[in-house]
Amino acid sequence: MKTSFFGTALVLGLLSAIGPFAIDMYLPALPSIGQSLGASMGAVQASLMAFFISLGVGQIIYGPVSDMVGRKAPLYFGLVLFALGSVGCALAPDIETLVVLRFIQGLGACAGMVIPRAVVRDLHTGHDAARLMSLLMLVFSVSPILAPLAGSVLIEVFGWRAVFWAVTVAALLGLVLLATSLPETRPPEDRVNSSFASALAAYGVLLKDRHFLGLVFIGAFGISSFFAYLANSSFVLIDHYGLTPRQYSIAFAANAASFIGISQFTGKLSARFGLVKLVKFAVVGYALTMSLLLAVNLSGMERLDVMLGMLFVGYGFLGLVVPTTAVLALDEHGEIAGTASALMGTLQFVTGAVVMAVTGAMADGTARPMVAGIAGSAIVAWVLARITLRHAGRAAAQDKE
Repeated sequence: MKTSFFGTALVLGLLSAIGPFAIDMYLPALPSIGQSLGASMGAVQASLMAFFISLGVGQIIYGPVSDMVGRKAPLYFGLVLFALGSVGCALAPDIETLVVLRFIQGLGACAGMVIPRAVVRDLHTGHDAARLMSLLMLVFSVSPILAPLAGSVLIEVFGWRAVFWAVTVAALLGLVLLATSLPETRPPEDRVNSSFASALAAYGVLLKDRHFLGLVFIGAFGISSFFAYLANSSFVLIDHYGLTPRQYSIAFAANAASFIGISQFTGKLSARFGLVKLVKFAVVGYALTMSLLLAVNLSGMERLDVMLGMLFVGYGFLGLVVPTTAVLALDEHGEIAGTASALMGTLQFVTGAVVMAVTGAMADGTARPMVAGIAGSAIVAWVLARITLRHAGRAAAQDKE
């Protein structure tokens, strides 16, 4: 089974998008779920946070297993578990049951989050990996751009439970795609030395690698700013600013389009300037824009168009930060790419869940807690980049390849 460079990106992107589809379609439904199940804003956000936590924690297992048995078998398992969890969510009678089933759903979804990154590393390194990662993100963009719009239409016509029936169908299509269009990229000879004992040893090596951890957490706090937006934006834009679910979906899609669109320049820009210089530039632009957004909000200006415009610019810079830091972090760990990708995903999603919890606890019905969480995450990412890439020894060496 052979696939082209773009064909591989298409398959991996669609598999990666199935889990996030269950987030992005779900966002316009948060206020109506609270009303339908008689749940508070915090309880409804807990269902979202449960999904993120399981997305992160489950990757610790999927990564090493994919190193041991190959990439496809754990992808099959994850998609089936995700489909079963989705059916359960569609039938959930109360918010407590929904939270538990969202956690189970996330345990299935995280296979599609961690394993495609390992497949990228199986196939390519350096600038080719950055190009493939950015193409994967282009396909992945179908979720944050189209899913909220699709979700808002489904919710208006059929109610919020229809969202979970839709993602069940997406999981079944993913199984067909996996069976027919993705070859195994982890050959048996590469699995010989992979075991749970070697995975634990690999985690020990990775946790001692400050350069790896620095790059992971730059991406983690970058992603966390988007998670803060995910958890709070529907309440802020719909309840505070009075947008309809469909208008909210359009606003959300615009920010996602900025992130994904700019990310497509990572291959060309990294080839010209180097991955390290690109990260340094992008993280400064990202932190400055989000800090300015916070300053504007603290000054008392709460205009929706100003906030959305600055988020559009800031998330554009973030589109250069996330794929480049992922490539740099994985480049030196090809022999344990699944394990390294798993640890990266776990740390990033757990960090995001913590930021979501903090911003959720601060929620007061206005945009300020959300904006503060976004700006705070951006500033931490900039500080980490300053520390991690100060000398950029190993990372710079990758740029010269």
